[in-house]
Amino acid sequence: MALPPRPWPVGNSEHLEPLVRRVLAPNPSPFTYTGTQTYLIGTEQALVVLDPGPADPDHLTALEAAIGKARVVAISCTHTHRDHSPAAAPLAALTGAPIIGCAPLALNDDGPRADAAFDFSYAPDRVLADGEALAGTGWTLRALATPGHTSNHLCYALEETGALFTGDHVMGWSTSVVSPPDGDMADYMVSLEKLQLREDRVYYPAHGPQIDKPRQLVRGMLGHRRSRERQILKLLEEARQPITDMVPRMYKGVDERLWPAAGRSVLAHLIDLEARGEVDRVGETWSLVR
Repeated sequence: MALPPRPWPVGNSEHLEPLVRRVLAPNPSPFTYTGTQTYLIGTEQALVVLDPGPADPDHLTALEAAIGKARVVAISCTHTHRDHSPAAAPLAALTGAPIIGCAPLALNDDGPRADAAFDFSYAPDRVLADGEALAGTGWTLRALATPGHTSNHLCYALEETGALFTGDHVMGWSTSVVSPPDGDMADYMVSLEKLQLREDRVYYPAHGPQIDKPRQLVRGMLGHRRSRERQILKLLEEARQPITDMVPRMYKGVDERLWPAAGRSVLAHLIDLEARGEVDRVGETWSLVR
């Protein structure tokens, strides 16, 4: 998806619906689209700040202005990549609110990244379990475990309005990165299927536009991943080969600078297929199990 024309609403508090506002952080990039979108959910009496974003001084100032006199009852994160969670600690210091959300996770990944690295500073006061909720007068925000992009990823459902805050699990502008060792394709597919069974009205992702036909998009994402899997199996029918030989054929027309990152997604598929007994590997090469 092409970037929307500038100016982007960086630092502005945008009202999306009565219980939801959004503030765009100033961190656009090839993996964040126009930047990380921080959501303010609830009322002046009880407000949750979701995905506070990078610890950028201008973004923190914008969040402080958007919060105003509201009482922040929780600062929550969908996961702990550096474009999502580093602002949690300074915002907690500013507001006195606890950090309540996803579990801490910090890994070094020696592979080529197509997303942000992990945030080693994230330290929640409380971790939300799958199905556990934060609540205020007139609203309930329930955590939904959606591992795959990362093992600690949570989505959050605003039950009164049918809105789902999808973090990086589902985005309208791009497919989610699934990069081993923490990214897991089998988990990602199960999490997509979990969302496909729900009847959410709208998705609010951490990057990119809101998604007004969520089940249709999820169905397409499942189909896309299954298509990639079929491509891999077809290539391996021809010969045993390394990922570096598969990627140019699978990603024709894609900027070659992105091929190393695309290879991480292929690796995630191969690890899933290996666990299912359909492929095996010797060194850097992969083949079908005959």
